[in-house]
Amino acid sequence: MTVKVLGIYGSPRKGGNTDLLLDRVLEGARAAGAQVQALYARDLKIGGCLECGGCDDTGECVVPDEMEKVYPLLEEAQIIFLAAPVFFYNVPAQLKALIDRTQALWSKRRLEKPSEKLKILKGGKGYLLAVGATKGANLFQGCELTARYFYDALDMTYGGGLFFGKVEAKGEILTHPDAMAQALTFGKNAVGSMKA
Repeated sequence: MTVKVLGIYGSPRKGGNTDLLLDRVLEGARAAGAQVQALYARDLKIGGCLECGGCDDTGECVVPDEMEKVYPLLEEAQIIFLAAPVFFYNVPAQLKALIDRTQALWSKRRLEKPSEKLKILKGGKGYLLAVGATKGANLFQGCELTARYFYDALDMTYGGGLFFGKVEAKGEILTHPDAMAQALTFGKNAVGSMKA
């Protein structure tokens, strides 16, 4: 069984710490036999959700932009890794716009599933990789809540994440003692658990 994996690069900074982490996670996923696709939020020309209600009856977004090519990737993936630096205790705007636009997929899920089955998640598993400059106890809470409900909209279970505080300068994650090894193992294990 080939597992389809989508890695979403959420940082506006090319080659930054979360890019490096996700590169290694996806390397681990490939090593475990997964089919891997990468998506860079910073390269997409998409706007935020208009809250127009256009998807309420159809499950399809009415806004014509590059999000149209993202929806099939989200729906096909069995595992999704989100990678993002912490911006004001949440994900950067480029990634948040993508997440907000999955309101259409939540509407689709609501239309296709009886209400009593909405809490039964069958669409796969999602994970979060996050890096922040400070060491506050709640540093990753906002990102984690956002990720959890993003995956819920996709009918996926949130499987947890890898989090690194006190990392800010570009490439600084490479000096963290075992971050890259953890990321490689994280990718392998995620695919392994899906196959099992």
